[in-house]
Amino acid sequence: MCLVDLLAHLEAYVAVAEEGGFSAAAERLGIAQPLLSRRIKNLEEYLGGALFDRSRRRIANTELATLLLPHATDVLGRAEHLRTLARTALTGRTPVLGMPPDCAPAALARVLRAGADREDPLTIRELPAPQRETELAEGGLAFALLRVPPQRSRMRVPLGLGTAQPLPRPVHLDQLRPRRASTERAPRILLTPEDAGGFAVERLRKAVAQAGLAEQCVHTGDSTSTAVAEALAGNGLLLCPEAFARTHGLAWSPLADPALHRGYTLTAAHGSRAPGWLGPLLATVIGAVGETGAPQQEEPADRAHLAARG
Repeated sequence: MCLVDLLAHLEAYVAVAEEGGFSAAAERLGIAQPLLSRRIKNLEEYLGGALFDRSRRRIANTELATLLLPHATDVLGRAEHLRTLARTALTGRTPVLGMPPDCAPAALARVLRAGADREDPLTIRELPAPQRETELAEGGLAFALLRVPPQRSRMRVPLGLGTAQPLPRPVHLDQLRPRRASTERAPRILLTPEDAGGFAVERLRKAVAQAGLAEQCVHTGDSTSTAVAEALAGNGLLLCPEAFARTHGLAWSPLADPALHRGYTLTAAHGSRAPGWLGPLLATVIGAVGETGAPQQEEPADRAHLAARG
């Protein structure tokens, strides 16, 4: 078995081990299941032992598979790093990472320094969510944090309302409804470009309607600075993460509905793979909570394009 074949076979083995099944692994790799099964069989013959117990309804890793998995993952990571260096050398271009436009500069600087320290340099472009998705698919970005529904992502960022005056914690949208016989209007909910498009804004509008608020309460804009200024002036409530609110001098109360939080997946352009160190660091940068310690599994750009549309 030549080295290139061995890498393809190791990739099949790691995918099955992590996905827990042949069908899901084949879908993740974008290959037919019979081809994946042949690769697993050939690798088992090469290694001299079974990697998976197929006697149960759900396949299970053997002791050999569990022992070899971290080493196989390391080999694949080193091979991908080699390919990344080769692409960079051939194109003379530093890979570009697409990020949300409301990250703190100091946090982005940590990403740049980490890449430089690992001789794996990156450049960063801050783009709204729909534009990151488009540019990744068209080859303008090497990697990007794409929006996905929060329940399908390890990178989940809690959202709340940034306000000039504190609100109850946590905030239920129906609490914003004016009292009966009151002449007051419901406050405006201000969105930055990161939350103003796609399924994210549609979910918010649906939740607003269910809370008995008028659809006109939701205000989308193309300027993050203007949205922050409106909130500071007391002209609305800014939908944003806590760190962003604190940075700009706003009080912050979390939203009670987790379906309205942000979800992200680190996605690589077709035919490439993001370095393993990048996912956990980006989870910290954006303020993600939950299962953020493990590297994110990068989806092919075309598959992520569909997932991001929810």
